[in-house]
Amino acid sequence: MDKKTIASLIDHAVLKPDATDSDLERECAIALKYGVASVCVKPSHVILADKLLKDSKVKVSTVIGFPHGSTTTMCKVAEAQEAIENGASELDMVINIGKLLSGEFDYVENDIRSVVNVAHSKGVIVKVILETALLTDELKAVASKISDKCGADFVKTSTGFNGRGADLNDISIMKNCVSDRVGLKASGGIKNFEQAAVFAKAGCTRLGTSSTVEIVGEGTGSTLVDSTY
Repeated sequence: MDKKTIASLIDHAVLKPDATDSDLERECAIALKYGVASVCVKPSHVILADKLLKDSKVKVSTVIGFPHGSTTTMCKVAEAQEAIENGASELDMVINIGKLLSGEFDYVENDIRSVVNVAHSKGVIVKVILETALLTDELKAVASKISDKCGADFVKTSTGFNGRGADLNDISIMKNCVSDRVGLKASGGIKNFEQAAVFAKAGCTRLGTSSTVEIVGEGTGSTLVDSTY
């Protein structure tokens, strides 16, 4: 698997709280240079990212209910609607982790479905972040099945801000619990080409990382490398 192929799977993350407009401009230039799938930005950066990536093949993605998933469903829907209006074509939403851990599966289902419905009505895809580091294997399976039931386009391992990141065991569980229609995204801790290739070979068709240059580039990397994502 070559670097160009790996680059095409990357959602290049620019999600640090202190990331500035200038940082985003630099990171979008990196994304364009290497031909990544998308740049995943903070909701407040969607408008600028859309402008910087206009007329390119690199998509604008953003996060919903990030990073803890604890905002209400109404807030997530409003956030999704605004992000779409501002130019986002992909949404990475965090499930309500506390409700999942509480066994409130109907709440989790409604939460996901509500965001998926508003996104799909506009032709926007949704990746559901499970935050696998905080879940038992049983709950990883439950969350994956609920996401599939709700029509989510991807299930994703992690935000990169809560505990460990991507793990091959998590990918295996998720893969076995969703239909072939649902994609897999690994995120958190993917720092070099070898790690990225392992997850791609395991079936992941998206990789969340801020280490794009370190993974597919030459020489020294970007100065905006998140130590967690």
